[in-house]
Amino acid sequence: MKVAGFSFIRNAIKYDYPIVEAIHSILPLCDYVVVAVGSSDDATLDLVKSIDPEKIRIVQTVWNDTLRDGLVLADETNKAFNAIAEDADWCIYIQGDEVLPEMYHSEIKNALKKWQNDANTEGLLLKYRHFYGSYDYVGTARNWYRNEIRIIKNDKNIASFRDAQGFRKNNKKLKVRSVEAFVHHYGWVKHPNIQQNKQRSMNRYWFENAVVAEKYEQFDAFDYGDVYGLMRFEGEHPKIMQPRIKALNWTFSFDPTKRKAPLKERLSFWIENITGYRIGEYKNYKLIGKV
Repeated sequence: MKVAGFSFIRNAIKYDYPIVEAIHSILPLCDYVVVAVGSSDDATLDLVKSIDPEKIRIVQTVWNDTLRDGLVLADETNKAFNAIAEDADWCIYIQGDEVLPEMYHSEIKNALKKWQNDANTEGLLLKYRHFYGSYDYVGTARNWYRNEIRIIKNDKNIASFRDAQGFRKNNKKLKVRSVEAFVHHYGWVKHPNIQQNKQRSMNRYWFENAVVAEKYEQFDAFDYGDVYGLMRFEGEHPKIMQPRIKALNWTFSFDPTKRKAPLKERLSFWIENITGYRIGEYKNYKLIGKV
């Protein structure tokens, strides 16, 4: 069985993406990792080259700045995926602000072996923890997606969907099996100034410049306080993230009494806690079983 990883990145240093940690987190599972490195304003290319010269394969790209609705992210994802050789059986996808904790590697290895030759299984679904403001809180509100496809068969009829939220095959939802493994998403854990700069940069791929200017240009720091539905994280972070966690240089605190969720959200959360079912949850996949 051969496994390839793939990712994309641009301006990793400028916007403080944990791309080094992201790629290291899947390297033990992969024979090699393809990274689409977009033309950057910093030394992102050299940074990616330094990760593991023997296992990293770089595709240098130029982002299509005319794309909107986040489609440029899917475009870059597909550039990396399409560069994976035909002899790979599985492809593990990781974004530049995600980390796959080592505690789940064995579970994923078992799933790869078990379903390698099952033609009905097109991908594997992983669970998510979305960290917000600091490494101490995770989002529980409905706007945080709970599951996403991060492992797919090496079938070039599969392509990244919309703004790189999952994958589809010939524009149809993939048939997937759920794995008891979590991805840690750290995209909302940055110094407030860097987060604001990142939002200015990335939101132009969704909105027109006037909208971005109105929302982000008038303030230097991102307001992490405008949030509800956070929960204290009591678990373990991946070992590869420990230096970054120790280097945190801003303060974030959350008081649930000051910002309550709307009544509809609280009712939905109550039902979810009892039944495990999230009302109206968007699912970009067809779940055919668990691993």
